[in-house]
Amino acid sequence: MKYKFTALKTGLLISLLMGCACCNLRRNTVEQIQIIPADTVKSLFSNHESNDTPVEKKMRDQGLVDIAEQDSSIAVRLVYATPYNFMGKRLYHGLTKAFMLPETAGMLIDAKNRLKAIRPDLNLLVYDAARPLSVQREMWDMVKGTAMKDFVANPNNGPGMHNFGAAVDLTLMDCTGQPLPMGSCYDFFGNEARITDEQQLLDSARITRRELENRLLLRRVMTEAGFTTISEEWWHFNIMPTAEARKILTPID
Repeated sequence: MKYKFTALKTGLLISLLMGCACCNLRRNTVEQIQIIPADTVKSLFSNHESNDTPVEKKMRDQGLVDIAEQDSSIAVRLVYATPYNFMGKRLYHGLTKAFMLPETAGMLIDAKNRLKAIRPDLNLLVYDAARPLSVQREMWDMVKGTAMKDFVANPNNGPGMHNFGAAVDLTLMDCTGQPLPMGSCYDFFGNEARITDEQQLLDSARITRRELENRLLLRRVMTEAGFTTISEEWWHFNIMPTAEARKILTPID
């Protein structure tokens, strides 16, 4: 297992700066990239038993909750707490827990229960939740003026849903802890990430039937729990419209 990860390391690091860890690799290697060496698992998964860092304490003081404390069966792997993301560097410092509004957490637990009723062998895996505005600005500075700008909220237009703890990025995970194939990896900046043209993607063999079914299952349990989707990203779900959030919620800085 460790060998598979090492063999892909060179290609992975090169492709990070191109928008996605797996965008230049064949789709059938996506699951391999997600395999994590045992000695790094602790740093990639939320440890809700650890003491809060100053960043995490600030989030908690603002009324956000750690999803692992609300439901420890929901897995957390904060991508931006690692260098394995589209920016190729660690963006979250002192943040390894998935904080979110209590309303977001309650809806997410509802979605997990709905998933378990359909597929007891599957679970939810959270990639991102509450995100400080400072990180949002850093992301935007990297993509502005490029073709990737449609996939990152411009903080100059107002805080995005992650900046309120009112959004969650996630996928489905199997009973071995591996993400299911979804047709693109997380944070893939391309048409395969969009949910608007999935039939065309299927017809042109850019995603498979299994990948589409996995997306539809994730979308089903999340929307039935009250979440809404966005067209650009199969992994992103909101608890309310952005305009409403900006009126009634306080962003995290």
